[in-house]
Amino acid sequence: MQINHDTRCALDDVVDLLNTAADGDRADLLVTVADLGSYVERNDLSDVGALTEEDLNAVRSVRERFSRVFAAGDDREAAELVNALVAEAGTTPQLTDHDGYDWHVHYFAPGASVAHHLAADGGMALAFIIVSGERDRLRRCAAPDCLRAFVDLSRNRSRRYCDSRTCGNRLHVAAYRARQRESTEATQG
Repeated sequence: MQINHDTRCALDDVVDLLNTAADGDRADLLVTVADLGSYVERNDLSDVGALTEEDLNAVRSVRERFSRVFAAGDDREAAELVNALVAEAGTTPQLTDHDGYDWHVHYFAPGASVAHHLAADGGMALAFIIVSGERDRLRRCAAPDCLRAFVDLSRNRSRRYCDSRTCGNRLHVAAYRARQRESTEATQG
């Protein structure tokens, strides 16, 4: 699947936002305005002014709505969720070439809040995924103790874990050890 730079960046922002939510024994990483500032800086969001408690609450709401898109039962439900999110953000597509990037599209209006910025750009990126028939690439980690979000951009759509070096490797090692135990028990019994 080929995705342009803008869409890939917006999808990365969506995934990072989703992965700030509390998950099992992992605490919520978006609790304070400073946490939101770290998220904005980490994702290099442009045109974001001074952040407030209101921004924090609005971004947390957008996060929940993105989560519903990932959990949607079918394309129609996902499309309705994305349509509502993007409409409320008041998308205003604009060509821009800031910060050393070639021409690309921003969907948020100039001066938009950080929540509307994320809803517009992230919502449009999710819309492109739905339109291309690729919604099944929006996933949650298959590890039983991890619910982190990711977008499977592998050629054969085979990615199951948020990170194969951590969750995937941990599960493979556990399965290997279980097989070893079974083998040992079978030879002793």
